[in-house]
Formats: sequence, structure tokens, C-alpha cells
Amino acid sequence: MIRKFSQDELFAMAESEFGSESPICRIFKNCYSNTLEQTIGVLPDGSVFAVTGDIPAMWLRDSAAQFRPYLIVDDEKALQIVRGIIKRQFYYINHDPYANAFNREPNGRGHQNDLTEMTPLIWERKYEVDSLCYPLQLAYLYWKATGRTDCFDESFASAVSKILEVWETEQNHERSSYSFQRFDCVPSDTLPNEGRGTPVGYTGMTWSGFRPSDDACQYGYLVPSNMFAVVVLGYLEEIAVNVLNDAELANRARELAREIDEGIRKYAVVDHPQHGTVYAYETDGLGNYNFMDDANVPSLLSAPYLGYAAADDEVYLNTRRLILSETNPYYYKGTQAQGIGSPHTPPRYVWHIALAIQGLTSTERSEKRALLELMARTDGGTGFMHEGFDVDDPAKYTRGWFSWANSMFCELVFDYLGIGLNQQLNNGKGR
Repeated sequence: MIRKFSQDELFAMAESEFGSESPICRIFKNCYSNTLEQTIGVLPDGSVFAVTGDIPAMWLRDSAAQFRPYLIVDDEKALQIVRGIIKRQFYYINHDPYANAFNREPNGRGHQNDLTEMTPLIWERKYEVDSLCYPLQLAYLYWKATGRTDCFDESFASAVSKILEVWETEQNHERSSYSFQRFDCVPSDTLPNEGRGTPVGYTGMTWSGFRPSDDACQYGYLVPSNMFAVVVLGYLEEIAVNVLNDAELANRARELAREIDEGIRKYAVVDHPQHGTVYAYETDGLGNYNFMDDANVPSLLSAPYLGYAAADDEVYLNTRRLILSETNPYYYKGTQAQGIGSPHTPPRYVWHIALAIQGLTSTERSEKRALLELMARTDGGTGFMHEGFDVDDPAKYTRGWFSWANSMFCELVFDYLGIGLNQQLNNGKGR
């Protein structure tokens, strides 16, 4: 199990390192408290519904990422909240493993007019591989942080079976019944080809309709999400062997991870004319590649953070140089900041999440500090992080309340202090 710290200890460490009146310390305290106190609702069954901020729905991805930092907290209430979130996540996956966001109860809110298999419990049904990765990661990290196996119950087993079935089915997308169409919207909010997405060939990787940004994939094999799937399938194999005593599940997870990983290495590792051998962001298995990175996680930049690649791996470093340069069409430089943005937000808007990931994957302590200072001075005067902000005017930003970004700031603070979750679990060195 990892070492845990009380809130008072965490705040004292931050004050000692950054100064009690520093912007970094002030924002850290704001962000730490806000997510834990303002984003959750405990339901009658003991599960926890967590909004990601200013949207009244629970995203599988965001709710997991938001609460990672609290696994190092010596606070039984906080750990019970994490346990309740895991319970709710697997309840939702059992309801529909293709949905990415859900309502608190079956109230019919959200995008009910989308042409897909909606239910009143579903807020949005954009299929994203990472939406299934994150709950597996959170359950695994909860086990490692606490030694408790109470989250590996019948609901978990049922949801895991559905996750594996979806990922195996989507290795051959033509076998899938999933489709998604939204009308009267921007092109990135719907899938072409009558909701089936652009054509793909078999690679061993698993298909994703949408990115972690909830934007449609240009090509169906989203490489960072497949990287994440390889990692969490390794977690699932470990759980199957050491907790569930299920050799069949362990073998199934191992084989699927092998197939996806081989697909990445065969179809997504490409020679770039400027940057050498790199990972493509997306491919279709038909010879087309998308060289870019998006601010949302999983991203190519986040590969060491996820545990897929070592931070000093040559292909990763080549890829890092590409995506932290203007070769990446979503890398922006301005008078106040530079970093990775997203087609999901306006041009020349950099994301705080991407800045945090840049710091969390850096091997240079000075770069981590510089990024914390950059994030702190681009809060738009609010004392919190945002989605994207204008690289020339941080007072212009999207999403005034975005808990995922707040939690990523906390993770970078913990990392800088040497107590980060990845550091303690030795989970950031790659495969």
C-alpha cells in the first residue's frame, strides 16, 4: 500500500515548498477542496454520483480522473467517496458499456435526440475506449492504495465481461451494432457513414468512435486510448490472478492486451520526415495517419503517465518533440503561454490538463516547477483551473468550473513534492 497524508500534512508541505501566500499554494488548496466537497452526491445505495463541474452529468472518464489524487489521502471519508464512485461507474457500465456520460437517475436529460440506443439514464452515448479504461484504472489504484478488494464484486465482474466483449467486438468494427448520429451540429459531434465512422482495416487494435474530448475520431484507431487499454488489461490480469483466482479471465485479458499492443507497434509506429520514428495519434489500418496530439487524456504526451511507455523511451521522446512543436496543429504559442490545445476549443486556447501532463511526464524538476507557475498565472484570476485559455489573454477561458483540470493541478503539485501516486506505485516507468 502507498503512504498516505492528511490534508493538513499536504497543505503544510505545499506551504513549505511554495510559500503559504503563493498562487500555487492558494490554487492547490482551492482545487483540492472543491472536487472533494462540491462535485459529489451520495446516493441511497451508497454509490456516489460525481459531476465534472458545470455540466450536471457523470462522465466515466472525468469522475475517475477527478478522484485519483485522493488515493494518497489519509481520510476514510475520502476513500469511501472513491469507493462509491467506483460502484456507480460499474453500475453504469453494466447499463450500457458504449455510453460515456450518465444522468443521476433515469430522468431523460442530455442528448436524447441522438440517433443511437439511448435510455433515460444516459446523458450521452459517444463510444470512447478511454471511458472503459478509467474505471478499471481507478478500481485497480483503489486496491493498491488501500489493500481492499471490496470493489471487485459481482457488478465489477459483470462489467468487466462487458468491457472485454466490447473491445473484442470493436477489433472488427464491421461486426459491431454501434452507430451514432447527431443532427444539426458541428461535424465533430457526429460520426460519418450513417453513424459508423470512417472505414478501417483490421489491426488488432480496438476501434473508438470518439476521442477523450468527445470529438469524433478522424481515423478509428485512437492510439493513446489503445495504449491505455493495454495498461488496464494488465491491471485486470493482475486482479484476476491475485484477487479473483480466475485463470480464464487472466488469459483473456493478457491475450487481448497482446493483440492491441502488437497492433500499436505494427500500425501506429511511423517514420516521420522531421521527427524520426513516432507514434501516430490515429490511424485506420489502411495507410492513413493523423500526426497530432489532443489536450485530453489519454494523449500521446501522457503515455508515461498512463504507464505505457518510459519517459526516456526513444519513440516517446521523438513523439514528445513532435507534439510540443508546431508540427502538432494544436500546439499554440502566445505572449502569455504555450502548450497543447484541442479542436474541441477555440484556436490558440491551451489546456491546463495538457500543461499538467507535460509536467507529470517531464524528467526535469525545473520544467515541472515552470509549468506549475504557468498554470497558476493563467487561472484568469479565479483561483481555479479551466478547460482552455487564450495564449495571449488568460482572462478568456472556457469552463469556469472544470474539476478534472483542478485535480490535474493537484496531481502535478503532489508529483513535484515527490509524493505523487505514480511515483509511489512505481507505475510511471512504462512497460
